[in-house]
Amino acid sequence: MVAEWIVCLDKRPYDRSGEDLDIIYSRLKGVKAFEKFHPSLMRQICYYGYYEDLEAGVTLYRQGNIGTNWYAVLSGALEVYFSETGNQKESMSICNLGVGTAFGESVLDDSPRNATVVTCEYSELLRIEQKDFKILWERNKQLMEGLLTPCPLPISISDLSADGDATIQWLSGQNATRMNQSTSRKGKEGADPIHPALPLVQTPSDKLARAGSILRTAILTRSPQLIRDRKLHLRTYRRCLVGSEMVDWLMQQSPMSLVHSRTQAVGMWQALLEEGVVVHVCWEHPFRDRDLFYRFREDDEGNSTIPTNEDKREADETIQEVLVMLVQMGPDAMMRMILRTPTSLRVWQHEDPLERSPDDLEIIYEELLHIKALAHLSTMVKRELASVLVFESHPTAGTVLFNQGDDGKSWYIILHGSVNVEIYGKGVVCTLHEGDDFGKLALVNDSPRAASIILREDNCQFLRVDKDDFNRILRDVEANTVRLKEHGRDVLVLEKIPTNRLKAAEGKPTHYKYSVMAGTPEKMLEHLLETRIDSHQDETDTFLEDFLLTHIVFMPSNQLCPALMEHYHSLMLLGTEQEKHDYMMNNKQRVLRLVWHWSVVAGHAFKEDATIMAFLETLYSAVEDDSKTYHLLLEELSNVERIVQFRDSNVKASPSRSKTRHFMNCNQSNEYCTSEGRAPMRKPIKASDENIFKVYCADHTYTTVRVPMDASCSHVVHLASDKLCVGNDLVLCEVKSTGERIVLKDSDICVTSNLSLNGKLFISSRDHIDALVPLPEQAGPKTNSIVTFELMSSKEVAFQLTLFDWELFNCIHEYELVYHIFGRHRFGRITANLDMFIRRFNEVQFWVVSEMCLTASVNKRVILLKKFIKIAAYCKDYQNMHSFFAIVMGLSNIAVSRLSQTWEKLPSKFKKMYADFETTMDPSRNHRVYRLAVAKLESPLIPFMPLLIKDMTFAHEGNKTFFDGLINFEKMHLISSTIRVIKYCRSEPFICEAPQPAKNVMEIQQFIRSLKVIDNQRILTQMSHKLEPRR
Repeated sequence: MVAEWIVCLDKRPYDRSGEDLDIIYSRLKGVKAFEKFHPSLMRQICYYGYYEDLEAGVTLYRQGNIGTNWYAVLSGALEVYFSETGNQKESMSICNLGVGTAFGESVLDDSPRNATVVTCEYSELLRIEQKDFKILWERNKQLMEGLLTPCPLPISISDLSADGDATIQWLSGQNATRMNQSTSRKGKEGADPIHPALPLVQTPSDKLARAGSILRTAILTRSPQLIRDRKLHLRTYRRCLVGSEMVDWLMQQSPMSLVHSRTQAVGMWQALLEEGVVVHVCWEHPFRDRDLFYRFREDDEGNSTIPTNEDKREADETIQEVLVMLVQMGPDAMMRMILRTPTSLRVWQHEDPLERSPDDLEIIYEELLHIKALAHLSTMVKRELASVLVFESHPTAGTVLFNQGDDGKSWYIILHGSVNVEIYGKGVVCTLHEGDDFGKLALVNDSPRAASIILREDNCQFLRVDKDDFNRILRDVEANTVRLKEHGRDVLVLEKIPTNRLKAAEGKPTHYKYSVMAGTPEKMLEHLLETRIDSHQDETDTFLEDFLLTHIVFMPSNQLCPALMEHYHSLMLLGTEQEKHDYMMNNKQRVLRLVWHWSVVAGHAFKEDATIMAFLETLYSAVEDDSKTYHLLLEELSNVERIVQFRDSNVKASPSRSKTRHFMNCNQSNEYCTSEGRAPMRKPIKASDENIFKVYCADHTYTTVRVPMDASCSHVVHLASDKLCVGNDLVLCEVKSTGERIVLKDSDICVTSNLSLNGKLFISSRDHIDALVPLPEQAGPKTNSIVTFELMSSKEVAFQLTLFDWELFNCIHEYELVYHIFGRHRFGRITANLDMFIRRFNEVQFWVVSEMCLTASVNKRVILLKKFIKIAAYCKDYQNMHSFFAIVMGLSNIAVSRLSQTWEKLPSKFKKMYADFETTMDPSRNHRVYRLAVAKLESPLIPFMPLLIKDMTFAHEGNKTFFDGLINFEKMHLISSTIRVIKYCRSEPFICEAPQPAKNVMEIQQFIRSLKVIDNQRILTQMSHKLEPRR
């Protein structure tokens, strides 16, 4: 069965209820294609839109066809093909349409399609029929103009001149000349970047103009001595401030939880300088933490005013809000400032050359890791790009970046905004958005541009790589790449990189090392044994750990163990007796040391693998025999003994029967709460553990099944059918509380850990699946728990949430993440511990929504809202970002966020706290605010796991695992880097000062580990509408 929002979209528009539209709206509001749409327009799109999903290779429409639908991409990707002759066989690919792309506006004028569009992979689309799209256009022409209409014709020289004149009137003297030089180049491919001291826009935005006014008023009120006339080199500068003093003042005004460093404060001031709210007195420097002079815009223009009492009161009330906004904008402003700084060429005469520092290059490199257009590039290429990328911006929609037929000079990546791809005689064929790239094909093939690129909106920003730099990087990469061949084919590809990047960036001599980019599994293992075992490795060299963390993908234990035994017994055929002896001993010692490293990195998964244990026993016997002759092996023998003894002790300590796990509900409170009210340390779920759960029939009768955790779905069906005496051709099916039915595959394993919160397992014949309906208990609780919950200490609740989250988090094995990302069906391994942790996130999130929607009184809801905000704050203090995000996302659920009467009564103190939470959760720039905050935290901490899984999914889907018969080890490096984050989070034991002892600690613990929730979004939305009907 399909998801609920899709069911709503499948209805005809006139059949959709208000609740249907709310469900659709809650899903679509986060889609990039609609992020700039007015809410009123979005509601109408929810009314008229339909859902469509297509497999890879499906042609959506062909060039020359008359358009019948407008589309937006919800997931997947599509390829756009164009033929100048109209012959499909001569079509060439001109671009990709990714998530967030909208296309098909030709339906407005019944013109033929300008290109052919084909799905590259499984894709989900939102479709609006032509007649409905025309209705939308007629009703919302002002809202949609500039968002959907084809781009206007290229601007003329006279337009540029007029724009330049307007700019000159805004500035004066030499400053005007510089600004005119930069604006007069707009629309010219490869144009020089605007000097970082100059604003990117002609007029500041309202919000930043207001922010500058509030900061100026606050400075004049609290520290008036900062703004004064100053003299330097016999010249007086009126009404200016010193950059370092501005940073000092900002640090004093901001709590440490908001502004962590002087660099962060510099970024906040640079955000104002980018829009001309703050300027350097000579317009020569971006914002620096130095003794440089800056002015607020009104002082620079000679329009200085003295703040009124009303201005001062407004500044006091809103300054924290302004600082929160600038904290969000600061990192991007710093990034743009670095990118606008020339690297080695003197772009502007009569100025000292400005060069990117090693720290600047590292900041750029970190940013490039999250740009989807660069995901497939190697680490070395990304680092090279960091030194040559140029920032380019254009203020006006309609600017032509380059024309069809022009020589290709640059490769572009969209940093902000969107562009239309236009072909002569065909019009706009597609639209590209943030994160998309274009222009590379012309550089690679040294061919003319295949289409024109026209700005779709104002203030578009790009990262640009010029042709010379592009070609140089390709040459340098090839020059620094070493390829080892056997029998005429590559078996190992190495990349030469400096051991000290800072020295290399500064041009100082440094040593170099070779990093593995790709190779066959056998050759990479051989390289690992020869180069990474004997010597002390640089901490930055992660090849050994990365190999052991990801070998399950390309060299599972049943291949790795025999290969290690082969290396252990390998001999040198030629050479002196001493050389043969040394070679043999080195091989044996290296294998044994690698096995020791393997046992440390893999942990309990190493001891639980039957193949590894059989290999270990064989190896131990071989080493024991060899140590009688070669005494140097005695130390390694003791290490192998420790591993074997640990395994034997585990076997003896284990009872004859495996641990039994009851998965009838996810909290497992009975198992983990003792009579003393303390929760013993949770044990990781193992494949051999027994799993007891119920399987229901259509009439809601059931049987209890006892199977190992790794039992297959077909095995469960066999056992259940024997007990229930039902017919043949049976399937196991999950029935969710929404009524949605999901038929499980026979090969699926660990079927209980992947169930939805209130989901149940049913057995049925294939012909009668539609007869399955949820159990009454799956609807969730009928009353709230505010009577008992209100009496619980918020800090104690947060503490108990954190304790339980830590137990679940600590049980996850790193390999489970790899199984989850690559597909556990490939490995036949369970991911139950990871599933339980993710499930817990959903449980806490829906618990918040359920409690709010089950509370009828507005005043009680306000009390509950305050309590959840306090619990979220305490979770953040405990560094439990997992429950923090779950609670805040629960409060932002459409069923809660729409309760305007409740939110209106919330005290301003709590509104500000919630605003800060939303800032931390801001998803823009790949959750940059959250990432910066977490980077400053020390272990132990509980991370926001869905984001880490997203990072690994991004690395997996954006990079091929194999190419040219070799393992793409660059991808393994990326996967391992995320796993290392998890290892770091758990590198220290969780020791946290507990709150003051409370009488009801046991009750709180029991409550937190057995949350009752409603997980049906439709029901929650209906309940929300009953509490506060739409006005």
